[in-house]
Amino acid sequence: MGVDRRQRASAALSLSCLSLIFSITAFSSSYWCEGTRKVAKPFCNDLPGGTHCIRFNSSGGNHSNVVQYIWETGDDKFVDRKFHAGIWYSCEEVISGEGEKCRSFISLTPPADRGVLWLSIAAELLYIILLLMGVTLMLIELCYSISILDGLKLSAFAAIFTVLAGLLGMVAHMMYTTVFQMTVNLGPEDWRPQTWDYGWSYCLAWGSFACSMASSVTTMNRYTKTILEFKYKQKKMERSLKVKCKSPDPEKVWKMYIDTIHSTTEDFMHHLTDVHTPVNPTAFAELSNIPLAQCEEYC
Repeated sequence: MGVDRRQRASAALSLSCLSLIFSITAFSSSYWCEGTRKVAKPFCNDLPGGTHCIRFNSSGGNHSNVVQYIWETGDDKFVDRKFHAGIWYSCEEVISGEGEKCRSFISLTPPADRGVLWLSIAAELLYIILLLMGVTLMLIELCYSISILDGLKLSAFAAIFTVLAGLLGMVAHMMYTTVFQMTVNLGPEDWRPQTWDYGWSYCLAWGSFACSMASSVTTMNRYTKTILEFKYKQKKMERSLKVKCKSPDPEKVWKMYIDTIHSTTEDFMHHLTDVHTPVNPTAFAELSNIPLAQCEEYC
């Protein structure tokens, strides 16, 4: 039983550590959502040697007296610019060169939804803190030699912390999803994406939630199974003690009780007959030592 309990404790600890790593990575990254948005191509005279730009029909495009023709029409005048967004930042690639331009995601959200975003951030922080507390309790139980009862208490608290963490993480992820969708519809014009999808950070966040719930279920299962094993052993021990300490036959008990009373009354009558001529000077003293209950039974 001890080896099995330690294996289940190790499994719960591994799941909790994995959930903690996933949650911290997702919370600090900016790849919750990825997509593209259409941006008008700049003029090629502003980008010498550029490929994604609008070209003119002549090299003298800078002179105002020259008629200029733009061959790009429709969607050819636009270029798809990739972007990725997280809880803290939203970054998009720069067409004119290498690198990315990042902006705070909080400043992009509509003012009416910023309160929900701050609640999501607070729930994510509490989610990480509760996971850290659960991992700490599991480490204490697994690494230190403590009694089984103390280990059960630590398991119960660890399960409670991981369950609460999982629920907070689920609420936080759902709130961020709602805020992002509202920002896509009501955000700034120069940011709204045409196409977008969830990124690897979003998958990590929900993977962290799944690992935390699996860890809490494993911990509760370990706690419940240990309690049931102890109750079974306790009942088994009580049955064995009852068999060993089984009371004798009631008829034998009654016969022993009658014999005790008979011997007591004979001694009492012997002392009464020898009152005037007592052989033993302590006879009267022995009379006072007769139990009151026996005298009442004799009378």
